[in-house]
Amino acid sequence: MKIKELPWYDRPWTRLKKKGVSALSDAELLATVLGRGNRQENALDLSHRVLATYNFDKLGGCTFPELEQLFGNDIQAMRLVALFEINRRTNRLMRHGFNKKITNAEDVYNHFTDELRDKKKEHFYALLLDTKNRIIAEELVSVGILDASLIHPREVFKAAIAANCRSIILVHNHPSGDCEPSSADTEVTKNLMDAGEVLGIDVIDHIIVGKESYASMNELGMMKKQ
Repeated sequence: MKIKELPWYDRPWTRLKKKGVSALSDAELLATVLGRGNRQENALDLSHRVLATYNFDKLGGCTFPELEQLFGNDIQAMRLVALFEINRRTNRLMRHGFNKKITNAEDVYNHFTDELRDKKKEHFYALLLDTKNRIIAEELVSVGILDASLIHPREVFKAAIAANCRSIILVHNHPSGDCEPSSADTEVTKNLMDAGEVLGIDVIDHIIVGKESYASMNELGMMKKQ
């Protein structure tokens, strides 16, 4: 059955207009975003089937190719990628976005968690700070397995020098969800701290983002100069 064959008052968009968005089920919300189904299923049936395996949190972590394969439609995949990115950016703005002053490791975690917690590869960032610990910018340095031989100080500090920043915080995720610092994390941090000392740019912390928590190498006492 096509959605247009449903009684008009049972269609998701009609219910949204009449009763408000909070009255819609997860499947009805997803169907509203999808707009239409396919030759085998209407948008509501398709949404029920997908949500039986994937909740919104899991869908939000899917890449565009994964969503395209799941829904069999590139337009719907693009809509969902855009929707979840809008959600991440909205969350960031609600936390005051790039004007936020960093006062502790939790601030950094809150800034990055929506972006990093569902990534399937390691993403390594340098967070550039001014003299008052306000965020100037964030610089994506590498994507993939964290390896000290691949994280070159030149790539980390190039943007920092151009932005005339006072200090940087290193941030990356562990796709496993376990945020305990590894030996590679320790080696990368030491190399970049040494380079920062030469350049006069302090590396003040290295935050590892897990699925539901984080680790601060500074708070763990791992950033002390030898």
